[in-house]
Amino acid sequence: MTTDNLLSWRREFPILAETTYMVSHSLGAMPRRAGVRLAEYAETWATRGVRAWEDGWWEMPRSVGDLIGRIIGAAPGSVLMLPNQSSAQSAILSCFDWTGPRATIVTEQLNFPSNLYLFHGLEGIGARVVTVPADDAMTVPIERLLAAIDETTRLVSVSHVLFKSSVVQDLAAIVERAHTVGALVLADLYQSAGTVPVDVTALGVDFATGGSVKWLCGGPGAGYLYVAPARRPALAPRLTGWAAHRAPFAFDDGPIAYADDVFRFANGSPAIPALYAAMSGYEIVGEIGVAAIRAKSLRQTARLIARADAAGLRVVSPRAAVARGGTVVLDVPNGAAVTRALARQDVLVDHRPGAGIRAAPHFYSTDDEVDRTVDAIVEALASEPAVATASPLARG
Repeated sequence: MTTDNLLSWRREFPILAETTYMVSHSLGAMPRRAGVRLAEYAETWATRGVRAWEDGWWEMPRSVGDLIGRIIGAAPGSVLMLPNQSSAQSAILSCFDWTGPRATIVTEQLNFPSNLYLFHGLEGIGARVVTVPADDAMTVPIERLLAAIDETTRLVSVSHVLFKSSVVQDLAAIVERAHTVGALVLADLYQSAGTVPVDVTALGVDFATGGSVKWLCGGPGAGYLYVAPARRPALAPRLTGWAAHRAPFAFDDGPIAYADDVFRFANGSPAIPALYAAMSGYEIVGEIGVAAIRAKSLRQTARLIARADAAGLRVVSPRAAVARGGTVVLDVPNGAAVTRALARQDVLVDHRPGAGIRAAPHFYSTDDEVDRTVDAIVEALASEPAVATASPLARG
């Protein structure tokens, strides 16, 4: 019998007492201490008022960003908290001239749609978007992606782990190819940070973005932006605001004089309540260590795949451990209806069109919960005839 020391963390997450929580790839469970932190925020506001800014609020986008930095291998002072990933990606995209011979963004068809919307929005000011197609709902061939990067490429923007299939992409190869031709790399770590080890410094990634909603158990409203220190001085974001000024409280008019540190990528006032809420998840992930979380994740996702195979369910995610993130995607008939049926039993997963049901154990999950999830899917298919119709994905 396997001894799972990480299960000692279960008492820190109230929802686990009544729920089989297999949806941390979408919204991580809330740590109990996050409620304590939010009460601290309210007390600080109530008792310190405007003095709270100088007591530490103003520095929180960087100080909280350093907690993320320890998880993703970033140097201190190189991660800035922003309200969400879209604002973080937009800050970087606004730094470049999208006219001339080097104005191409290379991305993948299976990138998260919000990112793709931003890239295509730049086409109106001269950018050319090259979207590398996938052969299926699972994988973008790395050879095809690398071949799309050439001397016209300004930026390569890819997901470390694909949200639809949980495929881990080869960031090292992408960075090497991009830098060889003079392009920069923006990595989306949303589906990896906190469950798949990543070291942005060792990889040489130029920029990375993500959010706290998922594996980091930090809740909504706390996105983050990493900028490699060597890249920072040359960049002047057009998406900006007073918090990015080197002397914000001088309230100078006219063009901005950018901060010399990571605050140059800030814009308006920071979302302080979200930062209070998010810190606890970062601290817990940092204390456990992503290596330990990854080891358990690989074991439990392998167990989930084996149970799905035995039940005759189609697995969309990779079977090879090195290629698999923290999620297992199952293509079942009428996945949305099955997901609703599971929710009625307090078994929480989710469904994505063109992919299937996504199920994700995390460090606080038990093996019994992994088994129960697959059993509940099988029971839903057997007990609800309306659910068991042909799956569009299986046909495609």
